[in-house]
Amino acid sequence: MLSGLSCLLFRLENAFYELAQAYYHHESRVVKAHRDHLNKTTHALLFVRHQFKVAFYNELKQDSHTALKHYRQAYLHLHELRITDYNLLEIKTNSCIVNFKICKLCFEHNTPLDAISQFRRHVDIYKSKIGTADLAFEHSAWMSKQFAVFGDLFEEAIRAGLTAIQTQHPGFYYQEAARYAIARKQLCRGLCPAELKYPASDPLAEADKMEYYGQRPWRQGHQSLEAPSVQKEREGIQALQYRECQVDHSWLVIPLLSSAIAQFKKYKSPRMKRYLVVQMGEEYYHAKDYSKALALLGRVTWEYRSERWWSILTNILQLSLRCAYLVMSFEEYVTVSIELMGRYAQVPREEKIRIQMNLHKIFQDEVPEPEHGCEHDSVEKGRALWTTISAGGKSRSPIVVEMNSITAFVECKACFTADSFLCESPVTVKLGLHSFAPMPIRFSQLSVRFSNEAYNQFGIVVDENAVDDPIESTSYLKPGQTLWHTFQFIVEQDDVDCNLSIAGVDLVLGSLEGCCATLRWTDGGGDAIVHPFATQVHRKKVALNADFSVVSWDVLPSNYSTHISPREANLDVQLLQKGPALVNEFYLMTVSITNTEVAQISNVRTSISVVTAVADAVATAQPNTFLYEDIDLPCSQLISMPLLEELKPNQKVDNVAYVRCVDSGARLMCIQVSYQIPIDISGKMSMCNCMKEITSSIEVCEPFNITVSLTNMKFEKIEKVQLGEAFLSRMEVKCLSPWPVALQGSSLNLAKLVKFADEESLSQLTDVSLKQNDCAVEFRCLLSSGQTPSEIDIGSYSIEWRRVQNGAAVPFASTTVSLPTVEAEPIPLSLHVDMPAYGHMKAVLPLTYLLHNQTPFVQDMEIAMESSEAFMLSGHKQLFFRILPDSQHILRYNLFPLFPGYVTLPRLRVNMVRYSGVLDQLLSSVVPTHIFIKVCMVL
Repeated sequence: MLSGLSCLLFRLENAFYELAQAYYHHESRVVKAHRDHLNKTTHALLFVRHQFKVAFYNELKQDSHTALKHYRQAYLHLHELRITDYNLLEIKTNSCIVNFKICKLCFEHNTPLDAISQFRRHVDIYKSKIGTADLAFEHSAWMSKQFAVFGDLFEEAIRAGLTAIQTQHPGFYYQEAARYAIARKQLCRGLCPAELKYPASDPLAEADKMEYYGQRPWRQGHQSLEAPSVQKEREGIQALQYRECQVDHSWLVIPLLSSAIAQFKKYKSPRMKRYLVVQMGEEYYHAKDYSKALALLGRVTWEYRSERWWSILTNILQLSLRCAYLVMSFEEYVTVSIELMGRYAQVPREEKIRIQMNLHKIFQDEVPEPEHGCEHDSVEKGRALWTTISAGGKSRSPIVVEMNSITAFVECKACFTADSFLCESPVTVKLGLHSFAPMPIRFSQLSVRFSNEAYNQFGIVVDENAVDDPIESTSYLKPGQTLWHTFQFIVEQDDVDCNLSIAGVDLVLGSLEGCCATLRWTDGGGDAIVHPFATQVHRKKVALNADFSVVSWDVLPSNYSTHISPREANLDVQLLQKGPALVNEFYLMTVSITNTEVAQISNVRTSISVVTAVADAVATAQPNTFLYEDIDLPCSQLISMPLLEELKPNQKVDNVAYVRCVDSGARLMCIQVSYQIPIDISGKMSMCNCMKEITSSIEVCEPFNITVSLTNMKFEKIEKVQLGEAFLSRMEVKCLSPWPVALQGSSLNLAKLVKFADEESLSQLTDVSLKQNDCAVEFRCLLSSGQTPSEIDIGSYSIEWRRVQNGAAVPFASTTVSLPTVEAEPIPLSLHVDMPAYGHMKAVLPLTYLLHNQTPFVQDMEIAMESSEAFMLSGHKQLFFRILPDSQHILRYNLFPLFPGYVTLPRLRVNMVRYSGVLDQLLSSVVPTHIFIKVCMVL
């Protein structure tokens, strides 16, 4: 149902659309038919009117291209009209309407360059056509409106998808509109007398009922080249001037500037934005909104100050000072006054003296003199505000002025006289104050703030005299001179081996009990805005201990931080050891401390830490090193020895510690010994903290070189093992230690797929001692399990050991190596031989072969026993049989040895029909080939 309703609505809409198009098309044809009977000589105005109407009808029927063509034709007809002072306003009014239509359609057709070109041509044509000189402000208002409307069109096109650039965007047009609005205000002040009165005849009474745009109410419909009545013309001009005087032009300029600022901010033009903000602040000042003007001007002073536009900054500060006075902003008034008294403010000396006198009055709770250039009524309101505060008997709240962000009349530089100080000597700070004020000025208090607030009490200078006392003292600043102060103090022991810095400087102007302002510098002061750090590095270097009174103020050094160095320790500290150390052992170290001070020391603390390991002249961190204060205590990267309460001169003490390294290489041990000793500092005995630090290197080497290999049961090296068949693991241990090593034993930690061939496998290296380059070898018989071929991990091999010289005082260390990974492959048939270790000549030697089918199939077997000259044989020499899956078959033979010695056994050949030719190589490593035959002794 909804689908049918939508279809009906769509058809109804098309029907109305077709009817509307037909109507507008018919109306435009009527206008064109009437136009054909016109003559340009006598009907020039109608040509403009008819073209506009045709264009408007085409625009209504949504034929914008045809409409644009007729609007352009109407604009050309307007230029053909004869222009006089009496019809200029009407022509300009109609041309701005047609121009608006042309620019709007160009933006809609996505041809912004055509719109901009049309607008520029439009402005060029009419910007010089002012008309009546007494109404020149109307022309400025008209020009301002043109730029504002085009800026709105441009911005609307941008919101619709048009892309603007930094050099062409609506901000420029809003700026021009504001400029013409300001010119309108200036023309109004010059052309319209203040005592002007509105005419009694009221020539503007019919202004809202005009039939045609742009015509004057007192000569409506008049098209002649001369005014119909000179008297009425004069009264009309007077009425327009009177109406213009009632307009508050500032509130016309401020929105335009606000729009321009937003555009320049959007397209990242900071300098243009700042320039317009200053203009906007001036307009707020003219509109008597002094608070907003002060806030706006305060936003841009930092940029002009940092870029050193001193003339612009001075003008802004002077306007800010007027605003601060008129709104009675105490903090802003003091801050701006301090900056206008500075050396970079481009104001006359007399003006600086007046500002300083006003500042002095404020600190005396008196009313300052009004600023020059303020309106009389605003001055009276401002004086009333200041008088109210002063007459109330209450002092204003103290304010803080951040001096690092302004260029003030007084500059401060504080620095330490050295890059570092010993803890047993006083720290010295020099502070200079240089005044650029036109007259002498006194401060009430000077204080230096340090990173450690405990020292702030040593950096205070207080003036005991009254503020207006002319007597010179240490708090009296003369113009162009530098006042120096020196502060000294002894640092606390907690700050030894730390950095101490100047956090800031506070200078108080005014009375501490009354009205005052604190001038605050961060760090050590300096003129950071005018001389940034990038330029300070190129200045001529001045020694910190030089006489600053003979050095130019601008090249004085800045040293805001110093280091408190500890007193040099007089101790003999040694690390006694017997190297090299062995990997994984508890290595014994002895720290020997001898007191070489002239006095007894106390609270001796010793600590040992691992710093770095040195390899190829490169220091790297070593996390695989552990320190032990005692073997039974947990390990750490830093250990502390027991506290020694006192140590007399030349007394010696030893401390023992252990270190264990899990890999080889060099270790750098750091030993720190701290203590306290009484010393005389400026005639006062004080306990001084001292510290001695040494480093010692320890070489760490491997105790053993362990080689692991695999062999078969005939001690032949193999690369592969057979699943289910026994093999041997051979471990060869070579001692690399320069010290004799005692072995407690060894162990094999086997993986899942490997087990011992015997139920019990004991270590063969128990209670064995090795010297350097000695070797020990042991074998373990192993068996691999599993059903599929794969690489198997055998496991690991461990040895428990310790130095022989350490005895039982040190526990055994462990060295572990990984056994090789070997490939295990299955075999279809396993064969085991049971025979004596040796035989006797002419005595029966039993020989048994056990064949095991390890496949899931029945196997056909062929065996053949070869004859031998050394034996007589009893048993099957050739046999055919079958072995069921996972079953066994036993072959028994009796041999009768004929010769003694190491003789060759008869060879057994086994062949599987399914795996023909495979077993020879596999069985050759299992079946023994020789046996030793003894000679029987006859008794």
